Amino acid sequence: MSLTHRNDTETMRRLIADPGTWVVVGLSNNDDRDALRVAQWLKKEMHKAIIPVHPSAETVDGDTGYASLADIPDTDIKVVDCFVNSEHVGEVVDEAIAHKERLQIDAIWMQLGVEDPAAADRAREAGLMVVMNTCPKIEWRRLRGEGAVR
Repeated sequence: MSLTHRNDTETMRRLIADPGTWVVVGLSNNDDRDALRVAQWLKKEMHKAIIPVHPSAETVDGDTGYASLADIPDTDIKVVDCFVNSEHVGEVVDEAIAHKERLQIDAIWMQLGVEDPAAADRAREAGLMVVMNTCPKIEWRRLRGEGAVR
């Protein structure tokens, strides 16, 4: 049974400030999607490497895309940022858990409106940090106002 998830301010601060690579699941070149705007902010403002994951595996903003986490070559990933519907995020979390060691994944970030407490529990049990139902861009503004430094 899942406990109520509560985002940890210090975890969010560390993840956003860390220079590590973010995989953005659901990222495409669709200008109407928040995933593209947030990924561009992470890349241009926060200076993070971005790996797009989308079934179309398209290149986004110069970054090579992959159809799934399983297709990403061995690398070190800080955060798997999930821009998928809540009913599909559990599959993404399970795939991240399956590739956690190979990709050195540290955290799952479920975007604003994306919630799956059972998947969050599975991720934590696998040793991953979890943030759920919020956006790093929104949290950065708030945390920066509390004195967070990049």
